[in-house]
Amino acid sequence: MIDLQNISKIYKTKNGELKAVDQVNLSIKQGEIYGIIGYSGAGKSTMIRLLNGLEKPTVGSVIINGNDISKASGKKLRDARQKISMIFQHFNLLWSRTVEENIAFPLEIAGVSKEQRAKRVEELIELVGLAGRGKAYPSQLSGGQKQRVGIARALANNPEVLLGDEATSALDPETTDSILELLLDINKKIGLTIVLITHEMHVIRKICDRVAVMEAGKVVEQGEVLQVFQNPQAPITKNFMAQISGETQEIQASLEQILANYPSGRIVKLGFVGQTTEQPVISQIIKQFDIVVNIVHGKISNTTSGPLGTLFVHIEGSNDQINAALEVLAQHKVQTEVIGHD
Repeated sequence: MIDLQNISKIYKTKNGELKAVDQVNLSIKQGEIYGIIGYSGAGKSTMIRLLNGLEKPTVGSVIINGNDISKASGKKLRDARQKISMIFQHFNLLWSRTVEENIAFPLEIAGVSKEQRAKRVEELIELVGLAGRGKAYPSQLSGGQKQRVGIARALANNPEVLLGDEATSALDPETTDSILELLLDINKKIGLTIVLITHEMHVIRKICDRVAVMEAGKVVEQGEVLQVFQNPQAPITKNFMAQISGETQEIQASLEQILANYPSGRIVKLGFVGQTTEQPVISQIIKQFDIVVNIVHGKISNTTSGPLGTLFVHIEGSNDQINAALEVLAQHKVQTEVIGHD
């Protein structure tokens, strides 16, 4: 559906060349929700402008549904961009127009008749859960409702691709979840390909099928969300993982206190993925080996591919018994990482 083939984007500045995107290769499948995550300056904003044709790569090709939009111009580019819609962090609504009029705006530009516009607007208002709010103005809506209008407007012309540029960053956590659930529902109902640009790992965890992690213009890691979460390779990915695994400063302080209080034994981080989160493996190793296990901290997060669990435990016992217990955990596909004491 979307193929980014060795694309780079280089800007010329007074201080020399700035490589905003550096030799990126990505393939996004039809109908999937794909996340691109990175901190500020990673190249995400440039990536989205390359995807919607607002920027052309210095090198490489951007192919969407068989069309190389990086080579297109004029009418061909305009036609291609009509199939690519966007939702924005700050909604970008027309404040002097009602909800209905905002949603109808792209249909007006496309020359759709008034009768067809009214029918399509009614369908979209129902789809995004804004029934009864069609006559309201943006100033009368909550942040979540404004983003629902933005989503409805983006869907007006039946796009093939929906791009989200930090679409939930301005929303509170509860509203963020409701918008993400709406996007997931739309994806399931109409099979729309969705690409989300974000710096929030929660967005990736909640609805994305696959993810690419960007840093300094490069994609440093990519793959299915659960696989990337299970075995992050790049340091930046591990930093993002800390957002959802509960490894906050408070937890780190607690672990340091535990290490101080328990000079013997080991503090071990356990990673559970998919069905392993439901297996009573801790009970098993306690029964099987002469060890004492204290649970320090634990958290389970759900992804679209299955649950992901993280558990910090203190294990007391002989080295042989602890090693044997960790081997059993590994046999059950539980990831283990000793983070204190040997």
